[in-house]
Amino acid sequence: MAITDNNIEEKGIDASHHSDKSDNGVINHKEDIQEETAHEAAERGRAATDKYGNALVHFDPAAEAALRWKIDLYIVPTVALLYLFCFIDRANIGNAKLAGFERELGLKGYDYNKVLSIFYISYIIFEIPSNMACKWIGPGWFIPAISLGFGVCSICTAFCHNIHTISAVRFLLGMFEAGMMPGIAYYLSRWYRRSELAFRLSLYIVMAPLAGAFGGLLASGILKLPNFGGLHTWRMIFAIEGIITCGLSVIAFFTLTDRPATAKWLTQEEKDLAIARVKSERVGTTEVLDKIDKPKILRGIFSPVTLCTSLIFLLNNITVQGLAFFAPTIVKTIYPKNTVVSQQLHTVPPYVVGAFFTVLFPFLSWRFDKRNIFFIISAPLMMIGYIMFLASKDLMTRYGATFLIASGAFAFGALCNAQVSANVVSDTARSSAIGTNVMFGNIGGLISTWSFLPFDGPNYHIGNGLNLATSSMTFLLSICLLLWMKMDNKKRDKRDVDADLAGLSAKQAQDLDWRHPAFRWKP
Repeated sequence: MAITDNNIEEKGIDASHHSDKSDNGVINHKEDIQEETAHEAAERGRAATDKYGNALVHFDPAAEAALRWKIDLYIVPTVALLYLFCFIDRANIGNAKLAGFERELGLKGYDYNKVLSIFYISYIIFEIPSNMACKWIGPGWFIPAISLGFGVCSICTAFCHNIHTISAVRFLLGMFEAGMMPGIAYYLSRWYRRSELAFRLSLYIVMAPLAGAFGGLLASGILKLPNFGGLHTWRMIFAIEGIITCGLSVIAFFTLTDRPATAKWLTQEEKDLAIARVKSERVGTTEVLDKIDKPKILRGIFSPVTLCTSLIFLLNNITVQGLAFFAPTIVKTIYPKNTVVSQQLHTVPPYVVGAFFTVLFPFLSWRFDKRNIFFIISAPLMMIGYIMFLASKDLMTRYGATFLIASGAFAFGALCNAQVSANVVSDTARSSAIGTNVMFGNIGGLISTWSFLPFDGPNYHIGNGLNLATSSMTFLLSICLLLWMKMDNKKRDKRDVDADLAGLSAKQAQDLDWRHPAFRWKP
C-alpha cells in the first residue's frame, strides 16, 4: 500500500516530498519522512517504505547478522532434510531400475517412461493450488503434512506388483510432492531479504544433487541387506527410505515455525526486526502476510519476469530431472560389466561436484545481490557437457561430461525461485509466482522422461541433442531477460510516481504490485 499524505498525517509523522528532473529525463523522487523504529515498521497497517520505495528504517548490521544466523540454524536444516528425502523418494526409481524394478513389474517398451510421466502430470496439476494452500494453511503445518504424505507413498511403492498400482502410487506421490519445492521457497521468503534468499534456497535445493549422491550410496547399502520385513531387492529401497521420510515429517510438525511473529525462539525485538527488514524491501507494503486475493495472484503469475524465468526453469529442468532419472542408465552404458552396487556408486561423484556449484553460485548471488547473471554463467557449462557427449564416443570423456552438466544445471533451482520472488511485491503474488515457476519447471521434468528412450541407447543422440538445445536456449533467454529488465527500469525512472498514483486508493495502489511506478526490476 502506498502511503498517501492523509495516512501520514493520521500517524503523526511529519512528511513532505519533492521531485526533480535530471537532464536525461530521469525523475528523482524524495519524500522527507521521519525514520521509523523496527517495532513501528513491523506493525500491521504501517508501511516500511515511502511511496517511492525508499526504506524508512535504518537497521543495525550486527543485529541483522545475529538474527539471520539464528534463523539459519532454526529453519534451514529442517527444510533441507525434508527436501533431501523428497527428492530421494522421487528419484529412487532410477536406482530401483538397476535392481530389477522393470523386470519384476513386467514393464516393457515405454512402460517405464509412462510411469515417470504420471508423476509429473499430478505434480504439474497441483503445483499452484498447493502453494496457495501452503499460504492459506501456513507452511509450518502444510510442509510436514505433505512430507508425511509422500513418505507413505514411497512405502506403498514397495508393495506394487504391476503397472497399474505403480502408476496410481506415482500419481499420488506427485500430488503430495507438488507443494514441496515452491512451498519451502515461499516459506523462506517470509524470513529472508531479497539478496539473502537465493543462498538460503540453495541450502535446501543442494539436497537435489546430494540426493543423487546420497540416494546412490543409500540404495547400494540397502541392496546389501538380505531382506527387510519380507521385502527384497528394489522393494527394500522404497520401504526404508519412505519410513525415514515419515519419521522426519513427524519431527517437523514440532520444529517448523510458521512465521516470525509466532516464533517462540525469537525475542519480541527480534520478531520486529525480522518483519520490518522484509517489509522495507517491498514498496508500499503494510503487512508481510496479506490476505489472498485474485488481483495479486494474477500479478504473480503473469509478471513478465515470472513467465520468462519460468520458461528458463522449464528448459533447465529437462536436464536436471533427466540427469536424476537417467544418470544410473548412462553409467551402466559406460561400465556395463560392473556390479549393480559399483554402478550405483559411479553415479555419486558428478552429483557431489554439482552440489558444490549449487551452493557457490547462489552464495555469490547473495554477496552481489544479482541472480540473472548467474543464469548466463551456468548455461555454457551444460552446453559444453552435451557437446562432449555428442562429439565423443570415449567412455571417460562422456563420464567427465556428466560433471560439467551437473555443475551448470543444479543452481537454477535456487536462482530461478529467488528471481521470481525478488520481482514481485506482495506475499500473495510471491506465492503464486513461485508456484508458477516450479510448475513450468516440472513441465520440463515431464519432457525429460521422454528424452532418453530405449531405442536411442547407448549413445542417446536424441536426449543429448535435446539437452544441448535447451541449454543453448537458456543462455539466449537469460541474456534477453537481463537486457529487457535494464531497459524497462530506465523507462520506469522517467515516470512521475505522484502523477501515476494520483486518484488511487491505498488498496488500489497496493494491488499494482510490480506495476507500481516506484517498483524496479531486480535482476
